[in-house]
Amino acid sequence: MAGAEDGLDGGCELCLFDVDGTLTAPRQKITPEMADFLQALRKKVKVGVVGGSDFEKIQEQLGEDVLEKFDYVFPENGLVAYKDGKLLKKQSIQRHLGEELLQQLINYCLSYIAKIKLPRKRGTFIEFRNGMLNVSPVGRNCSQEERIEFNELDKREHIREKFVADLQRDFAGKGLTFSIGGQISFDVFPDGWDKRYCLGIVGNDGFKKIYFLGDKTMPGGNDFEIYTDPRTIGHSVTSPEQTRQICEKLFFN
Repeated sequence: MAGAEDGLDGGCELCLFDVDGTLTAPRQKITPEMADFLQALRKKVKVGVVGGSDFEKIQEQLGEDVLEKFDYVFPENGLVAYKDGKLLKKQSIQRHLGEELLQQLINYCLSYIAKIKLPRKRGTFIEFRNGMLNVSPVGRNCSQEERIEFNELDKREHIREKFVADLQRDFAGKGLTFSIGGQISFDVFPDGWDKRYCLGIVGNDGFKKIYFLGDKTMPGGNDFEIYTDPRTIGHSVTSPEQTRQICEKLFFN
């Protein structure tokens, strides 16, 4: 656990959730039971989601009506931000980095992936998002079975970890952060554009406490920064079931 002390004090509170591994199994749809539980939770606190994926993927997992079911929806770490169903703001990585650095980064990643030998490779090795690049050595078009296969190989051979270490070395001083999340990819974005970015958006809304629950809370994981931020009360989880158990203890007892 990280951040401030636990407990309710009757003030206005916000509970932020990661998506993959926290509210859903990785890249799977939310269960009806979890969806119903979150609506019950909204009667106690404000509820938001902050994910590294783009809006379309979050919508696939949490439902077409995701903007109605959550008070805040923060795709791409909050670089695209919705509040009460309305778009607040949208950042642009190409405008921020410039085309020259962006192409250097893309060319480096494509060249690196071309040299990796894997059991399988599929399409979409780099996904260009508003606020980040998502890089997948196996390719985002892999099937669920191929996703699991790569993830198991990655646990043994640390493919993504080595890739990120090389990027950190070769792009040192360029103002870039590399963050591993999910099962098959990692994100690249400007320094400061991690999940803490969304805290700057909710910071003016008068919350006395902000809770965060996520599964990639270890150093290098894409939940680490927001989990350890002093503005949040962080809880590390390993499954949607544990997420529910923690919320029941925090808000329903």
